[in-house]
This record gives sequence, structure tokens and C-alpha cells, in this order.
Amino acid sequence: MKELKSKLAKLLLELSYKEGDFTLTSGKKSEYYFDCKQTALHPEGGYLIGRLFLEMLKDFDVHGVGGMTLGADPLISSVTVVSHIEGRPLPGFIIRKKSKGHGTNQYLEGLANFSKGDKVVLLEDVCTTGGTLATAAERVRDAGLEIVGVLAVLDREEGGRARLKEAGLELSSIFTRQELLTAGQ
Repeated sequence: MKELKSKLAKLLLELSYKEGDFTLTSGKKSEYYFDCKQTALHPEGGYLIGRLFLEMLKDFDVHGVGGMTLGADPLISSVTVVSHIEGRPLPGFIIRKKSKGHGTNQYLEGLANFSKGDKVVLLEDVCTTGGTLATAAERVRDAGLEIVGVLAVLDREEGGRARLKEAGLELSSIFTRQELLTAGQ
């Protein structure tokens, strides 16, 4: 797994990591920006993320994975496809930012693959303050699923882990910013 992590770090630094003056989703200013979608939508990047998340998921007894659109969409797809190939099929679901507004008027897509009470792990590209994940968790719990963990590609280490812990969620990440910078060298 160390080799896969090293390859992913190089791709993330090449495709997803930018330094400059940025405003994050949380409204905070930052000297760097991490656009994980660039790597997650790359053929090798998507595969590596799927494999590494699936390895991390061995520590969980779960039925599937999900996350907030749009950042988690390619992550969920990576995990579901790699899980099938590896013989541990895990379905996925996507959480809408707004309810559908018609038909079933639901927040979650993919629920036909789940039953009330199923244990799931939320996937996230970047965790900064944990605000998006806290909102996502409410919607998942409202749908009757039990969240047993949160996995992120990158933990910016800017309070998200603590906020999630207050919400009863444990965060694990493939990288922290410092780990990413070190692993990519």
C-alpha cells in the first residue's frame, strides 16, 4: 500500500494541489487549494483512491459508502468499482445539496441498494472545518443509515476532525497536508 500511496501523492501534487490566494467553501482564506476532483477523475488517480479507501474500509463492518455531491461522486464510484473487482462489493449513495424537489423528493440517490439500519462510511475529498460532512451526516441519518466512520483523501487539519468528533463521527484520511507534501517528494 505504501507504493500506491506514494503514486497517489505524486498525482495529487501534480494535478490537485495549488498554492496562491484562495477562498475555501467554508469562507476561510488559504494559501493553498486542493482540488481532488482533478486526481479522482484521472484513470490512475481514481483507481488509487479506490484501492486505498478500500484498504482503509477493512477496519469497518459496512454495507456501503456515500458522500456529498460533487466532491465525493468520483470517490464513491472508485470505491464501488474497485470493491466489486476485489470481491467485497460495496454499493454507494450520493447526497444531494438540495432535495430532489419532485418524485421521491429525497436527498440521497442510490438508496435502492440499502436498507434502514445499514452501516455506512462517508467519503470526502477534503476536510477543512467539517461543515459539509456534518450536514451530510444529518441527511444520511435521516434516511435511516448508521454512519460508522468518515474517510477523506486530505485532512487540512483546520478543525474538521474535532467538529466531526463533536457530531459523533471519526475521521480518517489518506493524507494530512504535511503527509502529502512529504510523501510526494
